[in-house]
Amino acid sequence: MNIKKIGLTALAGSLIATTAYAGTFTISGGAKISYKTTEDKTASSGFAMDQDISAAGSAELDNGMTISISHGLTGTGGISDTSTLTLGMGDMGSLAYSDTDISGGLKALDNIMPTAYEEEFDGLTGAAYAAAGNGAGFSWGSTVGGAAVSIAYSDNYNASDDRSDGGQSAAASASSSSSIGIQYAVSDTGLTVFGGMATEGQADTTEIDHTTIGAKYAYGPVTIGYQVNDEDNSAADNTAAADEDLETSIYGVSFMVNENLSVSYVESTTTSTATGAVDQELEGMSISYSMGGITISAYDNEGTAMSNVSGTNSEAQEILVTFAF
Repeated sequence: MNIKKIGLTALAGSLIATTAYAGTFTISGGAKISYKTTEDKTASSGFAMDQDISAAGSAELDNGMTISISHGLTGTGGISDTSTLTLGMGDMGSLAYSDTDISGGLKALDNIMPTAYEEEFDGLTGAAYAAAGNGAGFSWGSTVGGAAVSIAYSDNYNASDDRSDGGQSAAASASSSSSIGIQYAVSDTGLTVFGGMATEGQADTTEIDHTTIGAKYAYGPVTIGYQVNDEDNSAADNTAAADEDLETSIYGVSFMVNENLSVSYVESTTTSTATGAVDQELEGMSISYSMGGITISAYDNEGTAMSNVSGTNSEAQEILVTFAF
C-alpha cells in the first residue's frame, strides 16, 4: 500500500554546490490480519495485526549512479528494525550497507526452496538450523558471466547459535565474517543452481565454516528443489550443543494450480554432532490464494526432536489475510 509519495530536493549548500538532486521518498505499509496457533500456546498465539511500515527514498547522482535508502519500521512506537543504504553503480553492481540484517552473500541462500507462503520452521519453537546469521555489514552484488554473485562482510555478526526459527542469537561475534553466494539460471531449461561459502565469527571467538549447495527446477506449474547447508564449528570441544556441527538438508515442491492458487510442501532434516543428539525433522505445508485485492495465505508446520533433543516436538499453524490498496 503506497500511503504517500513525496518529491524531495536535496541541496548541497550554497558554499559547496548549487546543483539540486531530485528524488522520491515513499512510505508504504499494508493491511494484514492473522490467526496463529502453537502447540505450547505461547503468547504469540491468537489474532494479530501486521505493524510493519516501510520508508524508502532514491535519487540519481550527477555521475549516473543511484543512491537509495530504506527503513523497515515495526512494533509498537515504530521502532526501526532494519535500515539499508544502497549505491547503484551500473555495470559495476550495487554496494549496500545494512545496520542490522545483512542480506547478501550466503544469507540470501539460507533456504530458497519453493514455497507458497512460509518456510517449514516458521512458528516452531526451538528449531535447529544450519543458517547464516544476521548483523550489520556490507554486501556487493552483480551479474558475472550470467551468474548472480553476492559478497558480504560483517565485523559484528550475530552468530553464536543457529537456533530459534532458523535464526541465530543476538550475541555479537568476536571476529569478522565474510561470505559469497552464487546463483546461475541455465537458459531455457528451468534449472537454477546455487551455492556459496562463509567464515562466520562467533561470540566465543571460534569460527564456523559454512557451505551451501543446491538446485531448483521449474517445469510448467511445478517447481522442485533440494539444498544442503553444512556448518563446521572450529571449537575444540565439538560435543556440546553450543559448539556442535550442524547439517541441514532441505527439499521442497510447489504447484501453481492456477494463476490465483498455489500450494507447497517442504521438509528438512538437521543433524548434530552434539553428544546424545538425534535428527531433527521438520515439515510444512503452505497455501496461497488471491482473489481481487485479497490474498489468503496459510501454513501448517510441525517438527520432531527440536534442537536435536529426543521427545521435544512443536507444531504451529497460521492463516494470514492481506488486503491490497
